[in-house]
Amino acid sequence: MGSYSMLARRAVETDMPVMVQIQELIRGAKNAISLAQGVVYWQPPKEALNKVKELVWEPSISKYGADEGLPELREALIRKLRQENKLNKSSVMVTAGANQAFVNLVLTLCDAGDSVVMFAPYYFNSYMSFQMTGVTNILVGPGDPKTLHPDADWLERTLSETKPVPKLVSVVNPGNPSGTYIPEPLLRRISDLCKQAGSWLVVDNTYEYFMYDNLKHTCLEGNHIVNIFSFSKAYGMMGWRIGYIAYPSEVEGFAAQLLKVQDNIPICASIISQHLALHSLEMGPVWVTERVKDLVMNREILLEALSPLGKEAVKGGEGAIYLWAKLPDKYPDDFEVVRWLANRHGVVVIPGSASGCPGNLRISFGGLVEDDCKAAAERLKRGLEELIRDGMVQ
Repeated sequence: MGSYSMLARRAVETDMPVMVQIQELIRGAKNAISLAQGVVYWQPPKEALNKVKELVWEPSISKYGADEGLPELREALIRKLRQENKLNKSSVMVTAGANQAFVNLVLTLCDAGDSVVMFAPYYFNSYMSFQMTGVTNILVGPGDPKTLHPDADWLERTLSETKPVPKLVSVVNPGNPSGTYIPEPLLRRISDLCKQAGSWLVVDNTYEYFMYDNLKHTCLEGNHIVNIFSFSKAYGMMGWRIGYIAYPSEVEGFAAQLLKVQDNIPICASIISQHLALHSLEMGPVWVTERVKDLVMNREILLEALSPLGKEAVKGGEGAIYLWAKLPDKYPDDFEVVRWLANRHGVVVIPGSASGCPGNLRISFGGLVEDDCKAAAERLKRGLEELIRDGMVQ
């Protein structure tokens, strides 16, 4: 009875969440500063928080709501999608965060045994969602060595040569963990390839507002495209768990199948959280972009901290809240380096092996105010200098 044999293989064979391992590492390391988890340092808008504070006594807050989300929130989101994202033929379902949105889609669109496509470095939770639902034929495409952008030539070959055709192609734009932005022409080419092959394209736009250096975020629409969005990062609502799916209105039966999955997982997203999302949305995108501007300095501070690795080793930072750094070739075990940095230098980052790219690190620049970021950067730089000069001194 004590063995794994009594447990579901799909759970046992799913990767252990890297953030769970990292949280254990943080607890074990003395006074470590985290550059690991993808979080932002701000809270939701004060005005929105004050409005929901008044709602706790309202009886409807404690009851179930519509599975697909509060009607007034969904209407506001449809307006937002039209105005900001140029998505005019999309319906909306509100979920308990973008991760749950992705699980909903995998359960709605994929059968166990289907092939799916991701690009390395991939978002680890998406990979786990496939594993956990029995989609074990995960074809991992390469990123361009210079840009980390998905390799569209590889995708074209894979979609034409794999039989049966992969059911779904998944990208995050801007990228987690890469911090790179897929330019619109490349995104269009990926979309066109999926359409020709008869594959779904699922785009995670969690970091739509996190764009730097005058880059502009774009979304694509089509009967083969599903877009995912989140309130977690933009409005500092990580713990409130609100995301949403924008799916093609014209695809018959999509909504009905999605509802079956939704009803069996959360029934509906938290009602008070949905009200907070609605009131936060009223602040408009400028509320978010003003805060995102402050992250540019954090990015510069951490780029400097990563300089011991050499200029060519560091990529990303065009979008999202991440830098992606290659370790020297003699350190393929990135988790060992991560543990060493935490225990000896008191700074925590994510190992690239969790995203299918051993020998790399993901560094988040979103979660700390500038002074704390400087303190973390000093530790990181000191650690990397020692790593390169003396190796992992204990």
